[in-house]
Amino acid sequence: MDFEPTERQVYWRNRVRDFIETHVRPNMDTYKAQDAAGDRWKVIQIIEDKKKLAKDAGIWNLFMPPRNDSHHHVDDSFEFEGPGLTNLEYALCAEEMGRLGWASEVFNCSAPDTGNMEVFHRYGTREQKEEWLRPLMNGEIRSAFLMTEPYTASSDATNIETRIERDGDHYVINGRKWWSSGLGDPRCKVAIVMGKTDFSAQRHAQQSMVLMPIDAPGVTILRHLPVFGYDDAPHGHMEVEMKDVRVPVSNMLLGEGRGFEIAQGRLGPGRIHHCMRTIGVAEEALAKMCRRLQEREAFGKPVYKHSVWEERVARARIDIDMTRLLCLKAADMMDKVGNKSAKQEIAMIKVQAPNMALKIIDDAIQAHGGGGVSEDYGLASAYAHQRTLRLADGPDEVHARSIAHMEFAKHAPVPGPTANALRGDHGRVVNETQSFSSGDMGVAR
Repeated sequence: MDFEPTERQVYWRNRVRDFIETHVRPNMDTYKAQDAAGDRWKVIQIIEDKKKLAKDAGIWNLFMPPRNDSHHHVDDSFEFEGPGLTNLEYALCAEEMGRLGWASEVFNCSAPDTGNMEVFHRYGTREQKEEWLRPLMNGEIRSAFLMTEPYTASSDATNIETRIERDGDHYVINGRKWWSSGLGDPRCKVAIVMGKTDFSAQRHAQQSMVLMPIDAPGVTILRHLPVFGYDDAPHGHMEVEMKDVRVPVSNMLLGEGRGFEIAQGRLGPGRIHHCMRTIGVAEEALAKMCRRLQEREAFGKPVYKHSVWEERVARARIDIDMTRLLCLKAADMMDKVGNKSAKQEIAMIKVQAPNMALKIIDDAIQAHGGGGVSEDYGLASAYAHQRTLRLADGPDEVHARSIAHMEFAKHAPVPGPTANALRGDHGRVVNETQSFSSGDMGVAR
């Protein structure tokens, strides 16, 4: 087990890090000024300028699966490639991108486009790739992923009610989605919509995914959904209605009833990409906290010399490093044994990373006093984003359930008398089927 990064891992990480420190961080004020000026839902020019630089430098589409990826379904995928980084190599780059909110878009590595591009890469037809994947990879358009619905418990995607019904040479889409991230961007041209093509099929074979142009008749953005008051413009999170939206039959991804298969292929990498960036978010919060604690004095000495802050900073460093190791392990397993075999590690990091970052950001807010809850230091918005990640791509509870089920499967009871059957009071055997009421907690009397 070697914990030293390879020469190739260091090469790509440092290229991303150096670009961010040279071209992104020095332009934070420019970004804020352009973001605040005029219409909220617009193209921000400084991002476009830096995208061109990153693209020309070849630091572009770093998330795209390498050539030996075995998941794509057609042979022409080799035309649609990035530099061929593994998940492990990309993890180190994504951490650097996570330090500053708009950095990932500069490298064409921001959600939901990354997950959508992987869907096109793995499951799309040649025609679908030419129409949508190529402009996405060139950074010319943006995209959305429509899965979550307002009237169902979307933590269980079998609940979705959106209908995708065949009518001759078209599919007709009817339904309502929300938290459709990216729909506010004027460059958003296509959405991947998950709905049901067969309500009578087996539970996980009812769903399909279809491509829907945003400008199709019948698509109506009903409202924008702020996150803790942040509009996240120009990206945005929208509630959208689809009423008799007609798309060609050729817009179906992979085939009817294959929606869950596509979702699992998409969400594995998507979940870990969020977690990779979250490590960078936590590092940035810790750096701000340490600087602030050394700049201020309280009760006759620098704030950092008060023991409570030594404890918090130490805990932050321990938690970041532990979480990074788990994230890198999950990425390495995805590379070596595939997403399905790494599902427990992916679930664990998805629970751990945002909770870890939230604690550190919260301590950093405390260190900044009143300034921490303002937007002067970027900590309040970082907290809002990380809190959202405890829900995005599946809530903590769903991932914890998955982790627990896999753990129970490893440790099934052995045949023979159980511990309860052997344990008694005054020589009597406890009835194993006895109910656990709040009054007696199942103890024999």
